[in-house]
Amino acid sequence: MKSPRYALAVWFLAFSPFFCPLVAPAQQPAPEIASIRKEDLRADLFFLAGDQMGGRLTGTLENRIAAEFIKGRFERLGLVPAGSGRSYYQPFNLMTATLGENNRLGVILPDRVQLRLGFGQDFYPHRFSASAAVSGPVVFAGFGIAAPHLGHDDYRGNQIRGSVVLVLDHEPGENDPDSPFDGLVSSQASSPLEKTLAAQERGAVAIIFVADVHNHPGEENFSAAARNYWPPEALRIERYTLASWADRVRIPAIQISRALAETLVSGTGKTLLELAAGAEAPGGFRALPLPGVRVELETEVLRNVLTERNVVGLLEGSDPRLKDEWVIVCAHFDHNGSDGNQIYNGADDDGSGTVGLLEIAEAYSLAAARGQRPRRSVLFAAWNAEERGLLGAWAYVENPLHPLDRTVAVLNMDMIGRNEEVPEGGGGRFRGLEIQTAESNRNAVNVLGYSRSPDLWELVREANRGVGLELRARYDNNPSNLLRRSDHWPFLQKGVPAIFFHTGLHPDYHTVYDRPEKINYEKLEKIVRLVYQTSWELAQREGRPRMAAGGVR
Repeated sequence: MKSPRYALAVWFLAFSPFFCPLVAPAQQPAPEIASIRKEDLRADLFFLAGDQMGGRLTGTLENRIAAEFIKGRFERLGLVPAGSGRSYYQPFNLMTATLGENNRLGVILPDRVQLRLGFGQDFYPHRFSASAAVSGPVVFAGFGIAAPHLGHDDYRGNQIRGSVVLVLDHEPGENDPDSPFDGLVSSQASSPLEKTLAAQERGAVAIIFVADVHNHPGEENFSAAARNYWPPEALRIERYTLASWADRVRIPAIQISRALAETLVSGTGKTLLELAAGAEAPGGFRALPLPGVRVELETEVLRNVLTERNVVGLLEGSDPRLKDEWVIVCAHFDHNGSDGNQIYNGADDDGSGTVGLLEIAEAYSLAAARGQRPRRSVLFAAWNAEERGLLGAWAYVENPLHPLDRTVAVLNMDMIGRNEEVPEGGGGRFRGLEIQTAESNRNAVNVLGYSRSPDLWELVREANRGVGLELRARYDNNPSNLLRRSDHWPFLQKGVPAIFFHTGLHPDYHTVYDRPEKINYEKLEKIVRLVYQTSWELAQREGRPRMAAGGVR
């Protein structure tokens, strides 16, 4: 159910002098839309998600073959190489981390008692942490969030510079659908990396994280969490971050146990639970020095860099003025690889979106060959490393091929080939989703991002009149976190209107049963045609969609 704030904001946008609707003549089918056929989608998907492609895990040969396959198709269609050095590739660096030998934590308490803490029992460093030795007094700074645009700042006061900052995980109001952050969706501001950079910018010499005991009560098994974070044996799937992000971090960042945090805050006269509850205050928490507490900290995290690449091709627009504005149509081509003979084919996630991208690019190419070229330029982007944290898309927005303020909109396809199915007792993977059958969703597609740009959402609905799908707008404010779980999310964070087409989770999601023979190709054809029609309208119309004021949900 939409919140009252959504209805009010849509009313405001509709009648505001700052709202720029998309001026549209009577809609005509996009040229060559009939060239998007289920037979072609099926043929491409049986190759891309076949066993021989080994699950397309980032950093593997099969992933590189998938990139070459997409690049070859872009080249054959006559798209302009939009990547570096006039190639079809946009390279970016990923980073993995290994634990060094020098990770130590000492605490001096007000009575001059000195504690020497144990790695894995009391603390561990974050993977993006800098390697450094520091010392300083400790300041509790609530959730450690600095979000002036939301009227929230946990770093009020002048006690930060030269200090070690202790902050809570997550964010205030995380169970409140009317939270000023992103409602029930975990906000970008709550990520440990964002908090570390905020503390660093204010002069902190290190940052310490502890669990939010107010919103997440219960027993803690800290040693198990440490083993999971730094497993003693190599993992099948590497844990990556963007190297460019890690390069910005110059201070140590560590996680500590609740028990240790309780000891650190004891001199304030309040418990950790009381301080955590106080950190929920609107506008932020006034930073609180911990009397007489001093930390001596050394971290050693070794960084290993791997170069990966997105695949990008451009169809240039025909209008001398509008061709400098881009519409982005995208999907991700990576998945989760294989484990021995068990292959995670990733047919729906996201082979379905990738083959849809190829079909849309072909429709544009055929139309251009007939002299029907769109007014705006259209970038076709196949992202890599989405499963590792949307890292290909994040790499793009960090280093865009074209200014983001001249990017009209992003249409993202991820898992568009099945029917959403949420079984009873499905477990945590279906958190926040109502129980529903595949049959009830046989002609349905979820559209996420609808509340972030209501006029873009209206354009999707208009484009659907000639397609006939059931469009469902229901997950923009949902604890499932679906809104932030695909490649449109980085663009929304940069203020670019973006829509996510998604047929929903199902029991085969991220299992070896996500295979090409299980795809609903007739429905896939309709969704790809919808995305093409929407992109064509965006590329043709004079107006461009706007972001909603205030992050409407």
